[in-house]
Amino acid sequence: MQDTHQNLPMPTEAGQTPEATPEQAAADAAGAPEVMPGMEELLRQAELAAQEHHDAWLRAKAETDNVRKRAQADIANAHKYAIENFSSELLAIRDSLEAALATTNATTENLKSGVELTLKQLTSVFEKFNLAEINPLGQKFDPYRHQAINAVESDAEPNTVMQVFQKGYLLNDRVIRPAMVAVAKPKALENG
Repeated sequence: MQDTHQNLPMPTEAGQTPEATPEQAAADAAGAPEVMPGMEELLRQAELAAQEHHDAWLRAKAETDNVRKRAQADIANAHKYAIENFSSELLAIRDSLEAALATTNATTENLKSGVELTLKQLTSVFEKFNLAEINPLGQKFDPYRHQAINAVESDAEPNTVMQVFQKGYLLNDRVIRPAMVAVAKPKALENG
């Protein structure tokens, strides 16, 4: 029989360590001291990077909050002062009306021409700010732009606007006041 244990290391006595090959001893001597400082250095670098990322995140969060607050202030100011230009244009019209009332010896003709000029000023302001008149006389009734307050018998096509009681107005194609109208309805048949 052949001895099968010839390549196995010999058991050592208690407290002794098996001898390592010279290559293992050199690797252990060179590698063991550098493993611990290398890990510590990597950990320190990772902590520094994490702190930098945290600081950058805090700065970005603060900047986002500042942008949000500025946007809210801008929106509040836009709402607050949205009609500033329109209001300043109306002041000239008010001045014209006050001047007309202050005149002591005005004739009917002078008052009429003054009112016509003031109306032209007002129309100009309306056009400048895209405030358009709705005057649908003779047009087909549009429930989105007109408010029918009664119907009158007529030979005209049903639902045709027959009378405008109050003009409506659009602001940038949005109805801010519908026109109050009377619409046509077919004449009732007489029984005879």
